[in-house]
Amino acid sequence: MKKVFYSLYILLFFNFFSGKLLAQNGESVFDFLRLPTSSHVTAIGGTNVSLIENDPSLVFQNPAFLGPEMDKGLSVGYLSYLADINAGSAIFTKAASEVSAWGVGINYVGYGNIQETTPDKVILGDLTVNDICVNGFYAHNLTERIRGGITAKFVYSAYAEYTSIGLGVDVGLSYYNEEHSFSMGLVGKNLGGQIKSYTDEKVVMPWDIQVGISQRLAHAPIRLSLTGMYLNDWDFRDLEGEEDSFLTTFAKHFVVGVDFIPSDNFWLGIGYNIKAAADMKITQGNKLGGFSGGAGIRVKGFEVGVAIAKFHPSATSLMLNLTTSL
Repeated sequence: MKKVFYSLYILLFFNFFSGKLLAQNGESVFDFLRLPTSSHVTAIGGTNVSLIENDPSLVFQNPAFLGPEMDKGLSVGYLSYLADINAGSAIFTKAASEVSAWGVGINYVGYGNIQETTPDKVILGDLTVNDICVNGFYAHNLTERIRGGITAKFVYSAYAEYTSIGLGVDVGLSYYNEEHSFSMGLVGKNLGGQIKSYTDEKVVMPWDIQVGISQRLAHAPIRLSLTGMYLNDWDFRDLEGEEDSFLTTFAKHFVVGVDFIPSDNFWLGIGYNIKAAADMKITQGNKLGGFSGGAGIRVKGFEVGVAIAKFHPSATSLMLNLTTSL
């Protein structure tokens, strides 16, 4: 099994990275796949590939988080995004052996009631506008401290009479040293593209390379996380369209998160997404752009998590999760 995983990783990384690096032109489709599905991740910045917890909702971030310790795990999430736009997710995980596990999950985004009209403003009715992604997860322990995971994705998008279908994968690695409370992760996300496009032109998914580390302090119930994202794209620009300086561009690739975890049944988290803060910078207001926070509590086998974050200058988004084991 280990040889199969190593061969599959090499094949996927070389196939997608070599081909997509040459083809990447900044355009992508199914951008809803970037939305967080975990209140814990939302609280500490919105992206994290190194957080080790017995929480199935984290598997959407890195398939290598999945393991036999999540046997019969169930998590559902709800995100109040912007205006009438709402997102939901659900995942079920099951141990396959002492060193492997599988899972199934779904992501969904609904865009509320949108009226269809003619150029003369005659109302024809409501439009159907939604995005959905069905996920299959599998993970296997490669060594005592390293785990590999793969997510297969089937994506369907419908905007009125325009529809699109896509196929993609996430490929992840996770390293965890329990003795030193240190973990790190590496993920190639959304590697794939459309097999049926809205128009004649097919576009890749919002693929990304992400790496992160998490370290719990030795003498305090605090865990620090640093996550690098958009590592496949260096060309960032400011609000005026000017290319950022090297230091500004470098900083925009990172998300910083801090956990306060006094017990296994409670956590508090805050995060700062540097790129999100820069992208939402306006002349007045929006002082909290890029910041996020949240908390979670476990009671009688159920964990409830809640987080708030700003994904747009005009609104604050709310993320809720309910997790349990069957």
